[in-house]
Amino acid sequence: MKISREARRMARELFRLCFVDGRLDATRVSQISQHLVAEKPRSYIQILKELARLVRLELDRRHSIIESAKLLDDATAAGIAKSLKLKFGDDITTEFRTSPDLLGGLRIKLGSDVWDGSISNRLNTLSQQL
Repeated sequence: MKISREARRMARELFRLCFVDGRLDATRVSQISQHLVAEKPRSYIQILKELARLVRLELDRRHSIIESAKLLDDATAAGIAKSLKLKFGDDITTEFRTSPDLLGGLRIKLGSDVWDGSISNRLNTLSQQL
């Protein structure tokens, strides 16, 4: 089902109200959602769906996935998490995964940005250049 312009505009305005000091506030999101359900303005279900989509995208933008070929020790993992938080803000969440196909190195995904310093990526780049 296609969302109307009015519902999309309203969802964006409500989404902007969910921020406190430049950060998404879960309490505000909850309050706004509850208010929408209680008041039931025109197209409120579309507004809620669009608001949920915007919140999900924002949460994904603040979540990092760090992949390595083998399990990282606690000190290294803490150092990487600290570096990301210093560079991108304290509200960054981190998730560590192992991916043996990397062969070595790291791949860090933060939102839609990917930094690939893995050996497999370097080998692929080298093979494409030859």
